[in-house]
Amino acid sequence: MNSDMVLVRKAARPRPRIMGILNVTPDSFSDGGRWNSVNDAIAHGALLHSQGADLIDVGGESTRPGAVRISPEEEQDRVLPVVRELSERGIRVSIDTLNSSTARAAVDAGASIVNDVSGGLADDEMYRTIAALEGDYIVSHWRGHSENMDDLATYNEVVGDVRTEIQRRVAELIVWGVDERRIVIDPGLGFAKTGNDNWKLLGNLDRLASLGYPILIGASRKRFLGELLPPEASAADRDPATAVISALAAQAGVWGVRVHDVESTRAALDVWTEWERGRAE
Repeated sequence: MNSDMVLVRKAARPRPRIMGILNVTPDSFSDGGRWNSVNDAIAHGALLHSQGADLIDVGGESTRPGAVRISPEEEQDRVLPVVRELSERGIRVSIDTLNSSTARAAVDAGASIVNDVSGGLADDEMYRTIAALEGDYIVSHWRGHSENMDDLATYNEVVGDVRTEIQRRVAELIVWGVDERRIVIDPGLGFAKTGNDNWKLLGNLDRLASLGYPILIGASRKRFLGELLPPEASAADRDPATAVISALAAQAGVWGVRVHDVESTRAALDVWTEWERGRAE
């Protein structure tokens, strides 16, 4: 070996967290009604964990396009027994909610993360509540509720606009006293976004990362992935595309990926991890 050559070990990047989706709802777009009973939901959450999910994201209100809102009381009846039981089993849980009262009750029941797809805009008390609680808060880009969000997908330049709007949400959280180290950001794929908007955001994650906060990506089974498939394909047929996005998101350095099919994403991330290990060594 040339004595002038110097071998530099490159640091391997950490694997993103896998957030397994557990919808305790009758009307979610891909799996509504499958885990309606408390026992079925708990069993599925435990299965996702055994398949490799680092945390389980429990949601009791559908946010699919056109979904009808339910009361916080009904939402809590659906999710709290599931959150409590999974937490008692030592499984890390996040609560997927727009409601501050549900966020508070779920954290009391054992949830360690609040995942709010509205970024605090759906409930005026959310930031005050998060400031008083412990655990991380995922603040998503959002412009309006499901019944009219498709009408709000108008941008001057989608990546820059989304970045600016998330930055405003983060600034408001900090004003309320939320520690920056507790904040995770999510570009809100599919929420007031066209398919082309979603691809632009995924292709420019570095611009979102420049805000300095961990990023969660939730592309799983979304409509824009269905546009790559034959019309007769089911929502579950979008899982291979979701797994590819998970690996590419890992390459972009994201904090986590939120998925329905944990096994395919875990396999994709295992490949990425070995690739990354080979690069580092």
